[in-house]
Amino acid sequence: MDSIRRRSAGGILGILFLVLLRWAGAGDPYAYYEWEVSYVWGAPLGGVKKQEAIGINGQLPGPALNVTTNWNLVVNVRNGLDEPLLLTWHGVQQRKSPWQDGVGGTNCGIPPGWNWTYQFQVKDQVGSFFYAPSTALHRAAGGYGAITINNRDVIPLPFPLPDGGDITLFLADWYARDHRALRRALDAGDPLGPPDGVLINALGPYRYNDTLVPPGVTYERINVDPGRTYRLRVHNVGVATSLNFRIQGHNLLLVEAEGSYTSQQNYTNMDIHVGQSYSFLLTMDQNASTDYYVVASARFVPDADKLTGVAILHYSNSQGPPSGPLPDAPDDQYDTAFSINQARSIRWNVTASGARPNPQGSFHYGDITVTDVYLLQSMPPELIDGQMRATLNGISYIAPSTPLMLAQLFNVPGVYKLDFPNRPMNRLPKLDTSIINGTYKGFMEIIFQNNATSVQSYHLDGYAFFVVGMDYGLWTDNSRGTYNKWDGVARSTIQVFPGAWTAVLVFLDNAGIWNLRVENLDAWYLGQEVYISVVNPEDSSNKTVLPLPDNAIFCGALSSLQKEQSHRFQYSEASQITQLWKMVFFMAWLALW
Repeated sequence: MDSIRRRSAGGILGILFLVLLRWAGAGDPYAYYEWEVSYVWGAPLGGVKKQEAIGINGQLPGPALNVTTNWNLVVNVRNGLDEPLLLTWHGVQQRKSPWQDGVGGTNCGIPPGWNWTYQFQVKDQVGSFFYAPSTALHRAAGGYGAITINNRDVIPLPFPLPDGGDITLFLADWYARDHRALRRALDAGDPLGPPDGVLINALGPYRYNDTLVPPGVTYERINVDPGRTYRLRVHNVGVATSLNFRIQGHNLLLVEAEGSYTSQQNYTNMDIHVGQSYSFLLTMDQNASTDYYVVASARFVPDADKLTGVAILHYSNSQGPPSGPLPDAPDDQYDTAFSINQARSIRWNVTASGARPNPQGSFHYGDITVTDVYLLQSMPPELIDGQMRATLNGISYIAPSTPLMLAQLFNVPGVYKLDFPNRPMNRLPKLDTSIINGTYKGFMEIIFQNNATSVQSYHLDGYAFFVVGMDYGLWTDNSRGTYNKWDGVARSTIQVFPGAWTAVLVFLDNAGIWNLRVENLDAWYLGQEVYISVVNPEDSSNKTVLPLPDNAIFCGALSSLQKEQSHRFQYSEASQITQLWKMVFFMAWLALW
């Protein structure tokens, strides 16, 4: 989308504002960003009719956050939409800082015309992540961008530093209807149906087929040099579709999944499910007589041929456009066996260092005693009180007007209940604000049982969990005999196949109230989520959760605490860093001259 990908004056300023300074008295740098979220227009699948999308500083994908372990980020977000907005930092654990998580259980939405300043540290993390809106199906319209957390210099990578640098790709299914129309369909009880296309970096497909792709579609071209190796970071930021990713004539050497270094394996293609992120090493080892196809095609849906995103890998010495058919997808479009076996093959690199010098595998998760077990069962959407809703254990989550974290801090009664059942109940489904009562520093086993009809992805904020098991059928206690208790990968988003289960283990050492949700936006919108409350009972001095930010927005039962329009078109005062920001602004202004 040319109109979406243009770099506005705000985008230039956003780059200039990426000024790295050491804060007096602290050892970890700060990175500052100034963003405006607004509607942009484009026609990524071709045609003359443009549709509404969401950009940041006029761009989609939005500006990248490229930082290093333990850096502090200050992101001032101005909401130029006509609806409340929240951005969530997908995979960033927000250690001690649930106030910055950017979901409805922790934050009031940023009203239209207001700004809010996120301030958080990427503590003890490395890897490939992304940000995106968490509100009202906004992600279906865009609003996403990259978060790259680099290793500190003292921590070696478990592979040679790629001499070609980084390449980031966003894969997404795309609907010709805007996010408002998608919401109306779900509110009316209608399924969204299949998407209209697949985008790569918010652009439509290269015209690999004159029948399937109309002329004039703008596509992504990835420029590379022969002989070099690149780190390719790939994210599925779509609505609900699993995508198979592959590059003609090239292998994908998997090295990382959502912040964990993996055992290094070559793949010819990779199924990437909604909300998941991977990075691969990609070596330019072909003769480059032509360009090469980069493909993301829909899985487990009808008419997959029409749902194929295609970009171009262009060697600097290429002699012409790509030739031949697209590289093959897995043989059976509907067969999940290939995908589940591929998922099982992804293992943790137990000898590699992550964000800290000690090897990842020094945390022996398989030796820890489980304290809580939750079997979470999903079903196809069903009518509850006359509304089509999605559930976990028969409960469809209703978001209260007062965020859970604020209600907990101010002791607001009746907002939520700590009574979420740890297994499916033999009762009629219901609407409720029921959340899980987690044990601080407990070790929780979560089993996702997918009794719905499509592949689902689940994401947990605040943590990475260990993926220990995945199989068909109904989970039982005997299923634990199949668990991987040594090198199951630690990540934050995992797929669950229809008629199957996936089991994860998570150490609850990050106090707060954390969102556990299905990443498929239709089911998430219909209530398929829950929150986990993790409270340190011995924390009388509030050292395990940072204080409520000075710039907090209040809503619901606490609306009276909000200063009228106190955030409208101002830099919200997150802390004493405001004066430093003003100096950064002045330096950026000087740079313009």
